[in-house]
Amino acid sequence: MRRTYILAIAGAIIVFLILSALLARVFSANSAEQSAITALVKDEARGDVAAVSDDIAGCSASQACQTRASYNVNALKHSGAVSIIQLQPSTNFSITGTLGTARVAWNVGGSLPIVQCVRVRRTGNAISGLRVELLEVSRRITSDTACPARF
Repeated sequence: MRRTYILAIAGAIIVFLILSALLARVFSANSAEQSAITALVKDEARGDVAAVSDDIAGCSASQACQTRASYNVNALKHSGAVSIIQLQPSTNFSITGTLGTARVAWNVGGSLPIVQCVRVRRTGNAISGLRVELLEVSRRITSDTACPARF
């Protein structure tokens, strides 16, 4: 009887540890998305078109993406430290791959808030690991609008 309880408790602990590890992988994807978007807006603020192109998957092979990156860099270049005011991730929780749109509000130094939308693809799953790719970034949108379906 006592042995059954010990085995049950040990089994419950093992299941808890496995679930905790899987959840940690999922939450690390949220952190990876936030880091990728932060790097993107810092590159825009710094005025680095090449870095912005590198941040976006397949951008170097797309003339439309290159044009958008150049436009954004010219329109958003500011000196000073970048601060993320608000970041609404593409998904709050997903154990598998997803495609969604994140909304980021940021400023540089004393600038007014800059709001952009970023199309994000997460691939993989909680067991093999999740990978985050930025697919597209919008031009600046007004602060009170939601992200458009296409940009």
